[in-house]
Amino acid sequence: MSGMQRAEEQATRNGIQALEMAFSGVQSRRQDVENTKHGMMSALQGSDGGAFQKLLDSWDEHAEIISKNLQDMINQLNDTLTAQGLTQGSSNEAVNQAYSQSATIFDNLMGSTAGR
Repeated sequence: MSGMQRAEEQATRNGIQALEMAFSGVQSRRQDVENTKHGMMSALQGSDGGAFQKLLDSWDEHAEIISKNLQDMINQLNDTLTAQGLTQGSSNEAVNQAYSQSATIFDNLMGSTAGR
């Protein structure tokens, strides 16, 4: 493998690692928001509580889109490495587990807003 190919492979792997870190950070913040939501909902009633709920729901919808886009980019970079005959670029299992967790959080949030 030439030096240029190695440099390109390393750059791709660095990109995967950066995207995985971003994905993990988004998932962590989503969990923080979920915890805050449950802590604050009992304290906020009426229009304040409704506005707070709407804000958090909107934020989580955007975070879900970001999570999916990050996952798609990770998959594309992994596919690039695989197509070039290189070893797996990242631990897909860890990424898929984090994505599954985010989907569960999203489903829980959406379930809590049913019947609005």
